Amino acid sequence: MIDLRSDTVTRPSKEMLEAMFSAKVGDDVFHDDPTVIMLEEKAAALLGKEAALFCPSGTMTNQIAVNIHTRPGDEVICHKHSHVYYYEGGSMMRNSGVSVCLLEGERGQISAADVAAHINPDTDVHRPVTTLVEVENTMNKGGGSVYRYETLEEIAKVCKENNLKYHLDGARLFNALAETGESPGKYAALFDSVSICLSKGLGAPIGSLIIGDKAFIKRARRVRKAFGGAMRQVGYLAAAGIYALDHNIIRLKEDHKRARYLGKLLETLPYIDNVMPVETNILIFTLNKNYSEKDFISKLRENDIHAISMGPGLVRFVTHLDFTDSMLMKVEEALKTL
Repeated sequence: MIDLRSDTVTRPSKEMLEAMFSAKVGDDVFHDDPTVIMLEEKAAALLGKEAALFCPSGTMTNQIAVNIHTRPGDEVICHKHSHVYYYEGGSMMRNSGVSVCLLEGERGQISAADVAAHINPDTDVHRPVTTLVEVENTMNKGGGSVYRYETLEEIAKVCKENNLKYHLDGARLFNALAETGESPGKYAALFDSVSICLSKGLGAPIGSLIIGDKAFIKRARRVRKAFGGAMRQVGYLAAAGIYALDHNIIRLKEDHKRARYLGKLLETLPYIDNVMPVETNILIFTLNKNYSEKDFISKLRENDIHAISMGPGLVRFVTHLDFTDSMLMKVEEALKTL
């Protein structure tokens, strides 16, 4: 099977499994699992922050950040297609009791000017207090689009001037950095908190990290417990995360190269109307109005190729470390003969 549904479908390599099996573990609730501590210290150092916390998922790390940076009744500014709003089951409202201000923006990105224009004055008792701005990089529903550093910097300035917290959903941050060449620390310095995912392009079987200063992470540990995310001998999984950070960041451009190849191919096919610009490993395209995405995905499955719909007429491919050049050629052959 060729699985292009997501970069979350990867399986641990032999080397990653060996690292997991040989991990030293303790009880992370007591904060004495040495491999978890090693992972958290590595991630914090990589992003130039004071501390980090290992969590089961990126949804949890994002929602921990929202919970800490806001109070019930506050408002969060984000893009209308942000994962933190669109794909996390209403968690912001359910867990933290916040309102959201949803911005427009090309390929899932917001601007400093739009943020500034939508900050509610704290003197207006009729409206929620704006306390947090959230951005996602790369942007999933934007086809893996990458924010310009200057744009993020401009938003950071608006946040600082208005005493707002600033959170980065960096689930695929390393995909972005692979293209921009900027250091993780330079990016992270703009934000009060950063979430990174180990189980997407980096190939670990599970896990994300929330990263910030020591005071923030102390609070995050308490919120993780309240959200049901405290774990015990989780060093076996943390070892996979350490391996992913050490070995799988450097190879992300290979995934991007294969995605671009598929993008160029799709542009030549008569049943494709539009292909979003391919910057990283996510490829979203629009079918001709004569074809439904359900039928297209079904046809792909007949060729043992799996993809998902992103809406009416929209299909997504995501390349990853388990998608090889030989698979790429098989997908090309299938697309040309559908």
